[in-house]
Amino acid sequence: MKSTNYTSTYIAVAEDCPAINAQIPQAASKGPTIASLQHELLSGRPYELTSEDLIFRVHPLRKGLDPDDGEARAAFFSTSQACLRSSPLAKRYGWALHHDADGRVALVGLGSELYDELSRDASLTQTRALRSRRRAAS
Repeated sequence: MKSTNYTSTYIAVAEDCPAINAQIPQAASKGPTIASLQHELLSGRPYELTSEDLIFRVHPLRKGLDPDDGEARAAFFSTSQACLRSSPLAKRYGWALHHDADGRVALVGLGSELYDELSRDASLTQTRALRSRRRAAS
């Protein structure tokens, strides 16, 4: 299994993100969304979870499983998983993701001074969230 964790990395919002400022994602009528769960977990625990911790914690919350079940986590990561560059937080809601040197992640809101500061930080690997739409052929 390839790790989805990043270290010393800044994932800026996607080029085609529709948000001009960070927005808090709302749960859908049928329950929490991936975005609302990720936001809830990260906003309450900055620099506490790694990408893999976050990705796995959302899975059992949506499926009604035990998030502390080590076997379920191993089974979940036995297949490849999308990294946080595909997170709806960074693609739709205007949240960048800052990973510290230990791989722990925190949210950084688009439109904040910290967003601009981290996007210029040469000590971090700079990348963007994945685009939601393909570019038109030229």
